[in-house]
Formats: sequence, C-alpha cells, structure tokens
Amino acid sequence: MSKYTERAELLFRSGYNCSQSVFCTFANELGLTEAQAARISIGLGGGVGRMREICGAISGAAMVVGLARPDFDKAQVYETVREITAEFKKTHNSIICKDLLGLKEVDFNEEPEPRTPEFYLKRPCLKIICDAVSAVEKVLFSKECY
Repeated sequence: MSKYTERAELLFRSGYNCSQSVFCTFANELGLTEAQAARISIGLGGGVGRMREICGAISGAAMVVGLARPDFDKAQVYETVREITAEFKKTHNSIICKDLLGLKEVDFNEEPEPRTPEFYLKRPCLKIICDAVSAVEKVLFSKECY
C-alpha cells in the first residue's frame, strides 16, 4: 500500500465519500486544503449525488488530473483521464457505481449506511477507492507531474 492509498482508506473510514476520499488524498499536491477539496468533491459521491451513475472515485480522479497538470490542454487531460480509467478497468469491469456495487435499482431516498464493520465487509467501495488512487498514482506519476 502506498502513502496515497493509505490516506484514501483513512479518509473513507473517517466518513468521506468515494469522490472526496480520492480527491482529498491529493489535496496538498493540488494546492488545496483538505476542507476545500472535501467541499469541491462532495457532490460527486455515490455515483454523482447518490444517483449511482459514474463512480465518485473515478470522478475524483478526473478532477485530480485537471489541477495536477495545469499545463495540459483539454485533449491531454481527456487522454490522461482515459488512461486512469483503463488502469482502473484492469481490476473492475465498469466505472458505473451501481454496476460496481451490484445494484439493480437505485433508491434516491436512501440514507447513507452507517460505517460499521459490516458495511466494509459487504461494500467494495474501499477497494474501488484504493484502486482509483493507485491508477492516478501510476498514470500521473509516470508522466512526471510532481
């Protein structure tokens, strides 16, 4: 486990959502405070507003690219996001939250589950977050962005 995946796990276990856990992991490198990063990324959790669409961990990863590489033009950012997604898909078959969670229906009124030991046993979110962070590390760091 890298310092980044350890940080992402700590953030998720402390109550941050998937997007926040990924984005806040890199807050210092992006010139943000953790509080700023948490506010910026909060709405992308749960597959964007708990709609279970694009995985919040992937959304958080995409936001990291834009801030980490201000020298990249739009095409370079898009290419890097696709590379991160391809790396993530080596482990996961989708970037859609409900598919990753194995959900057939989405309950928009559902309250977030408490973060109990049972929650971590039945939900793959922690692995998903760590895999997204690892993909960011591998792709962005291989581009020598830091």
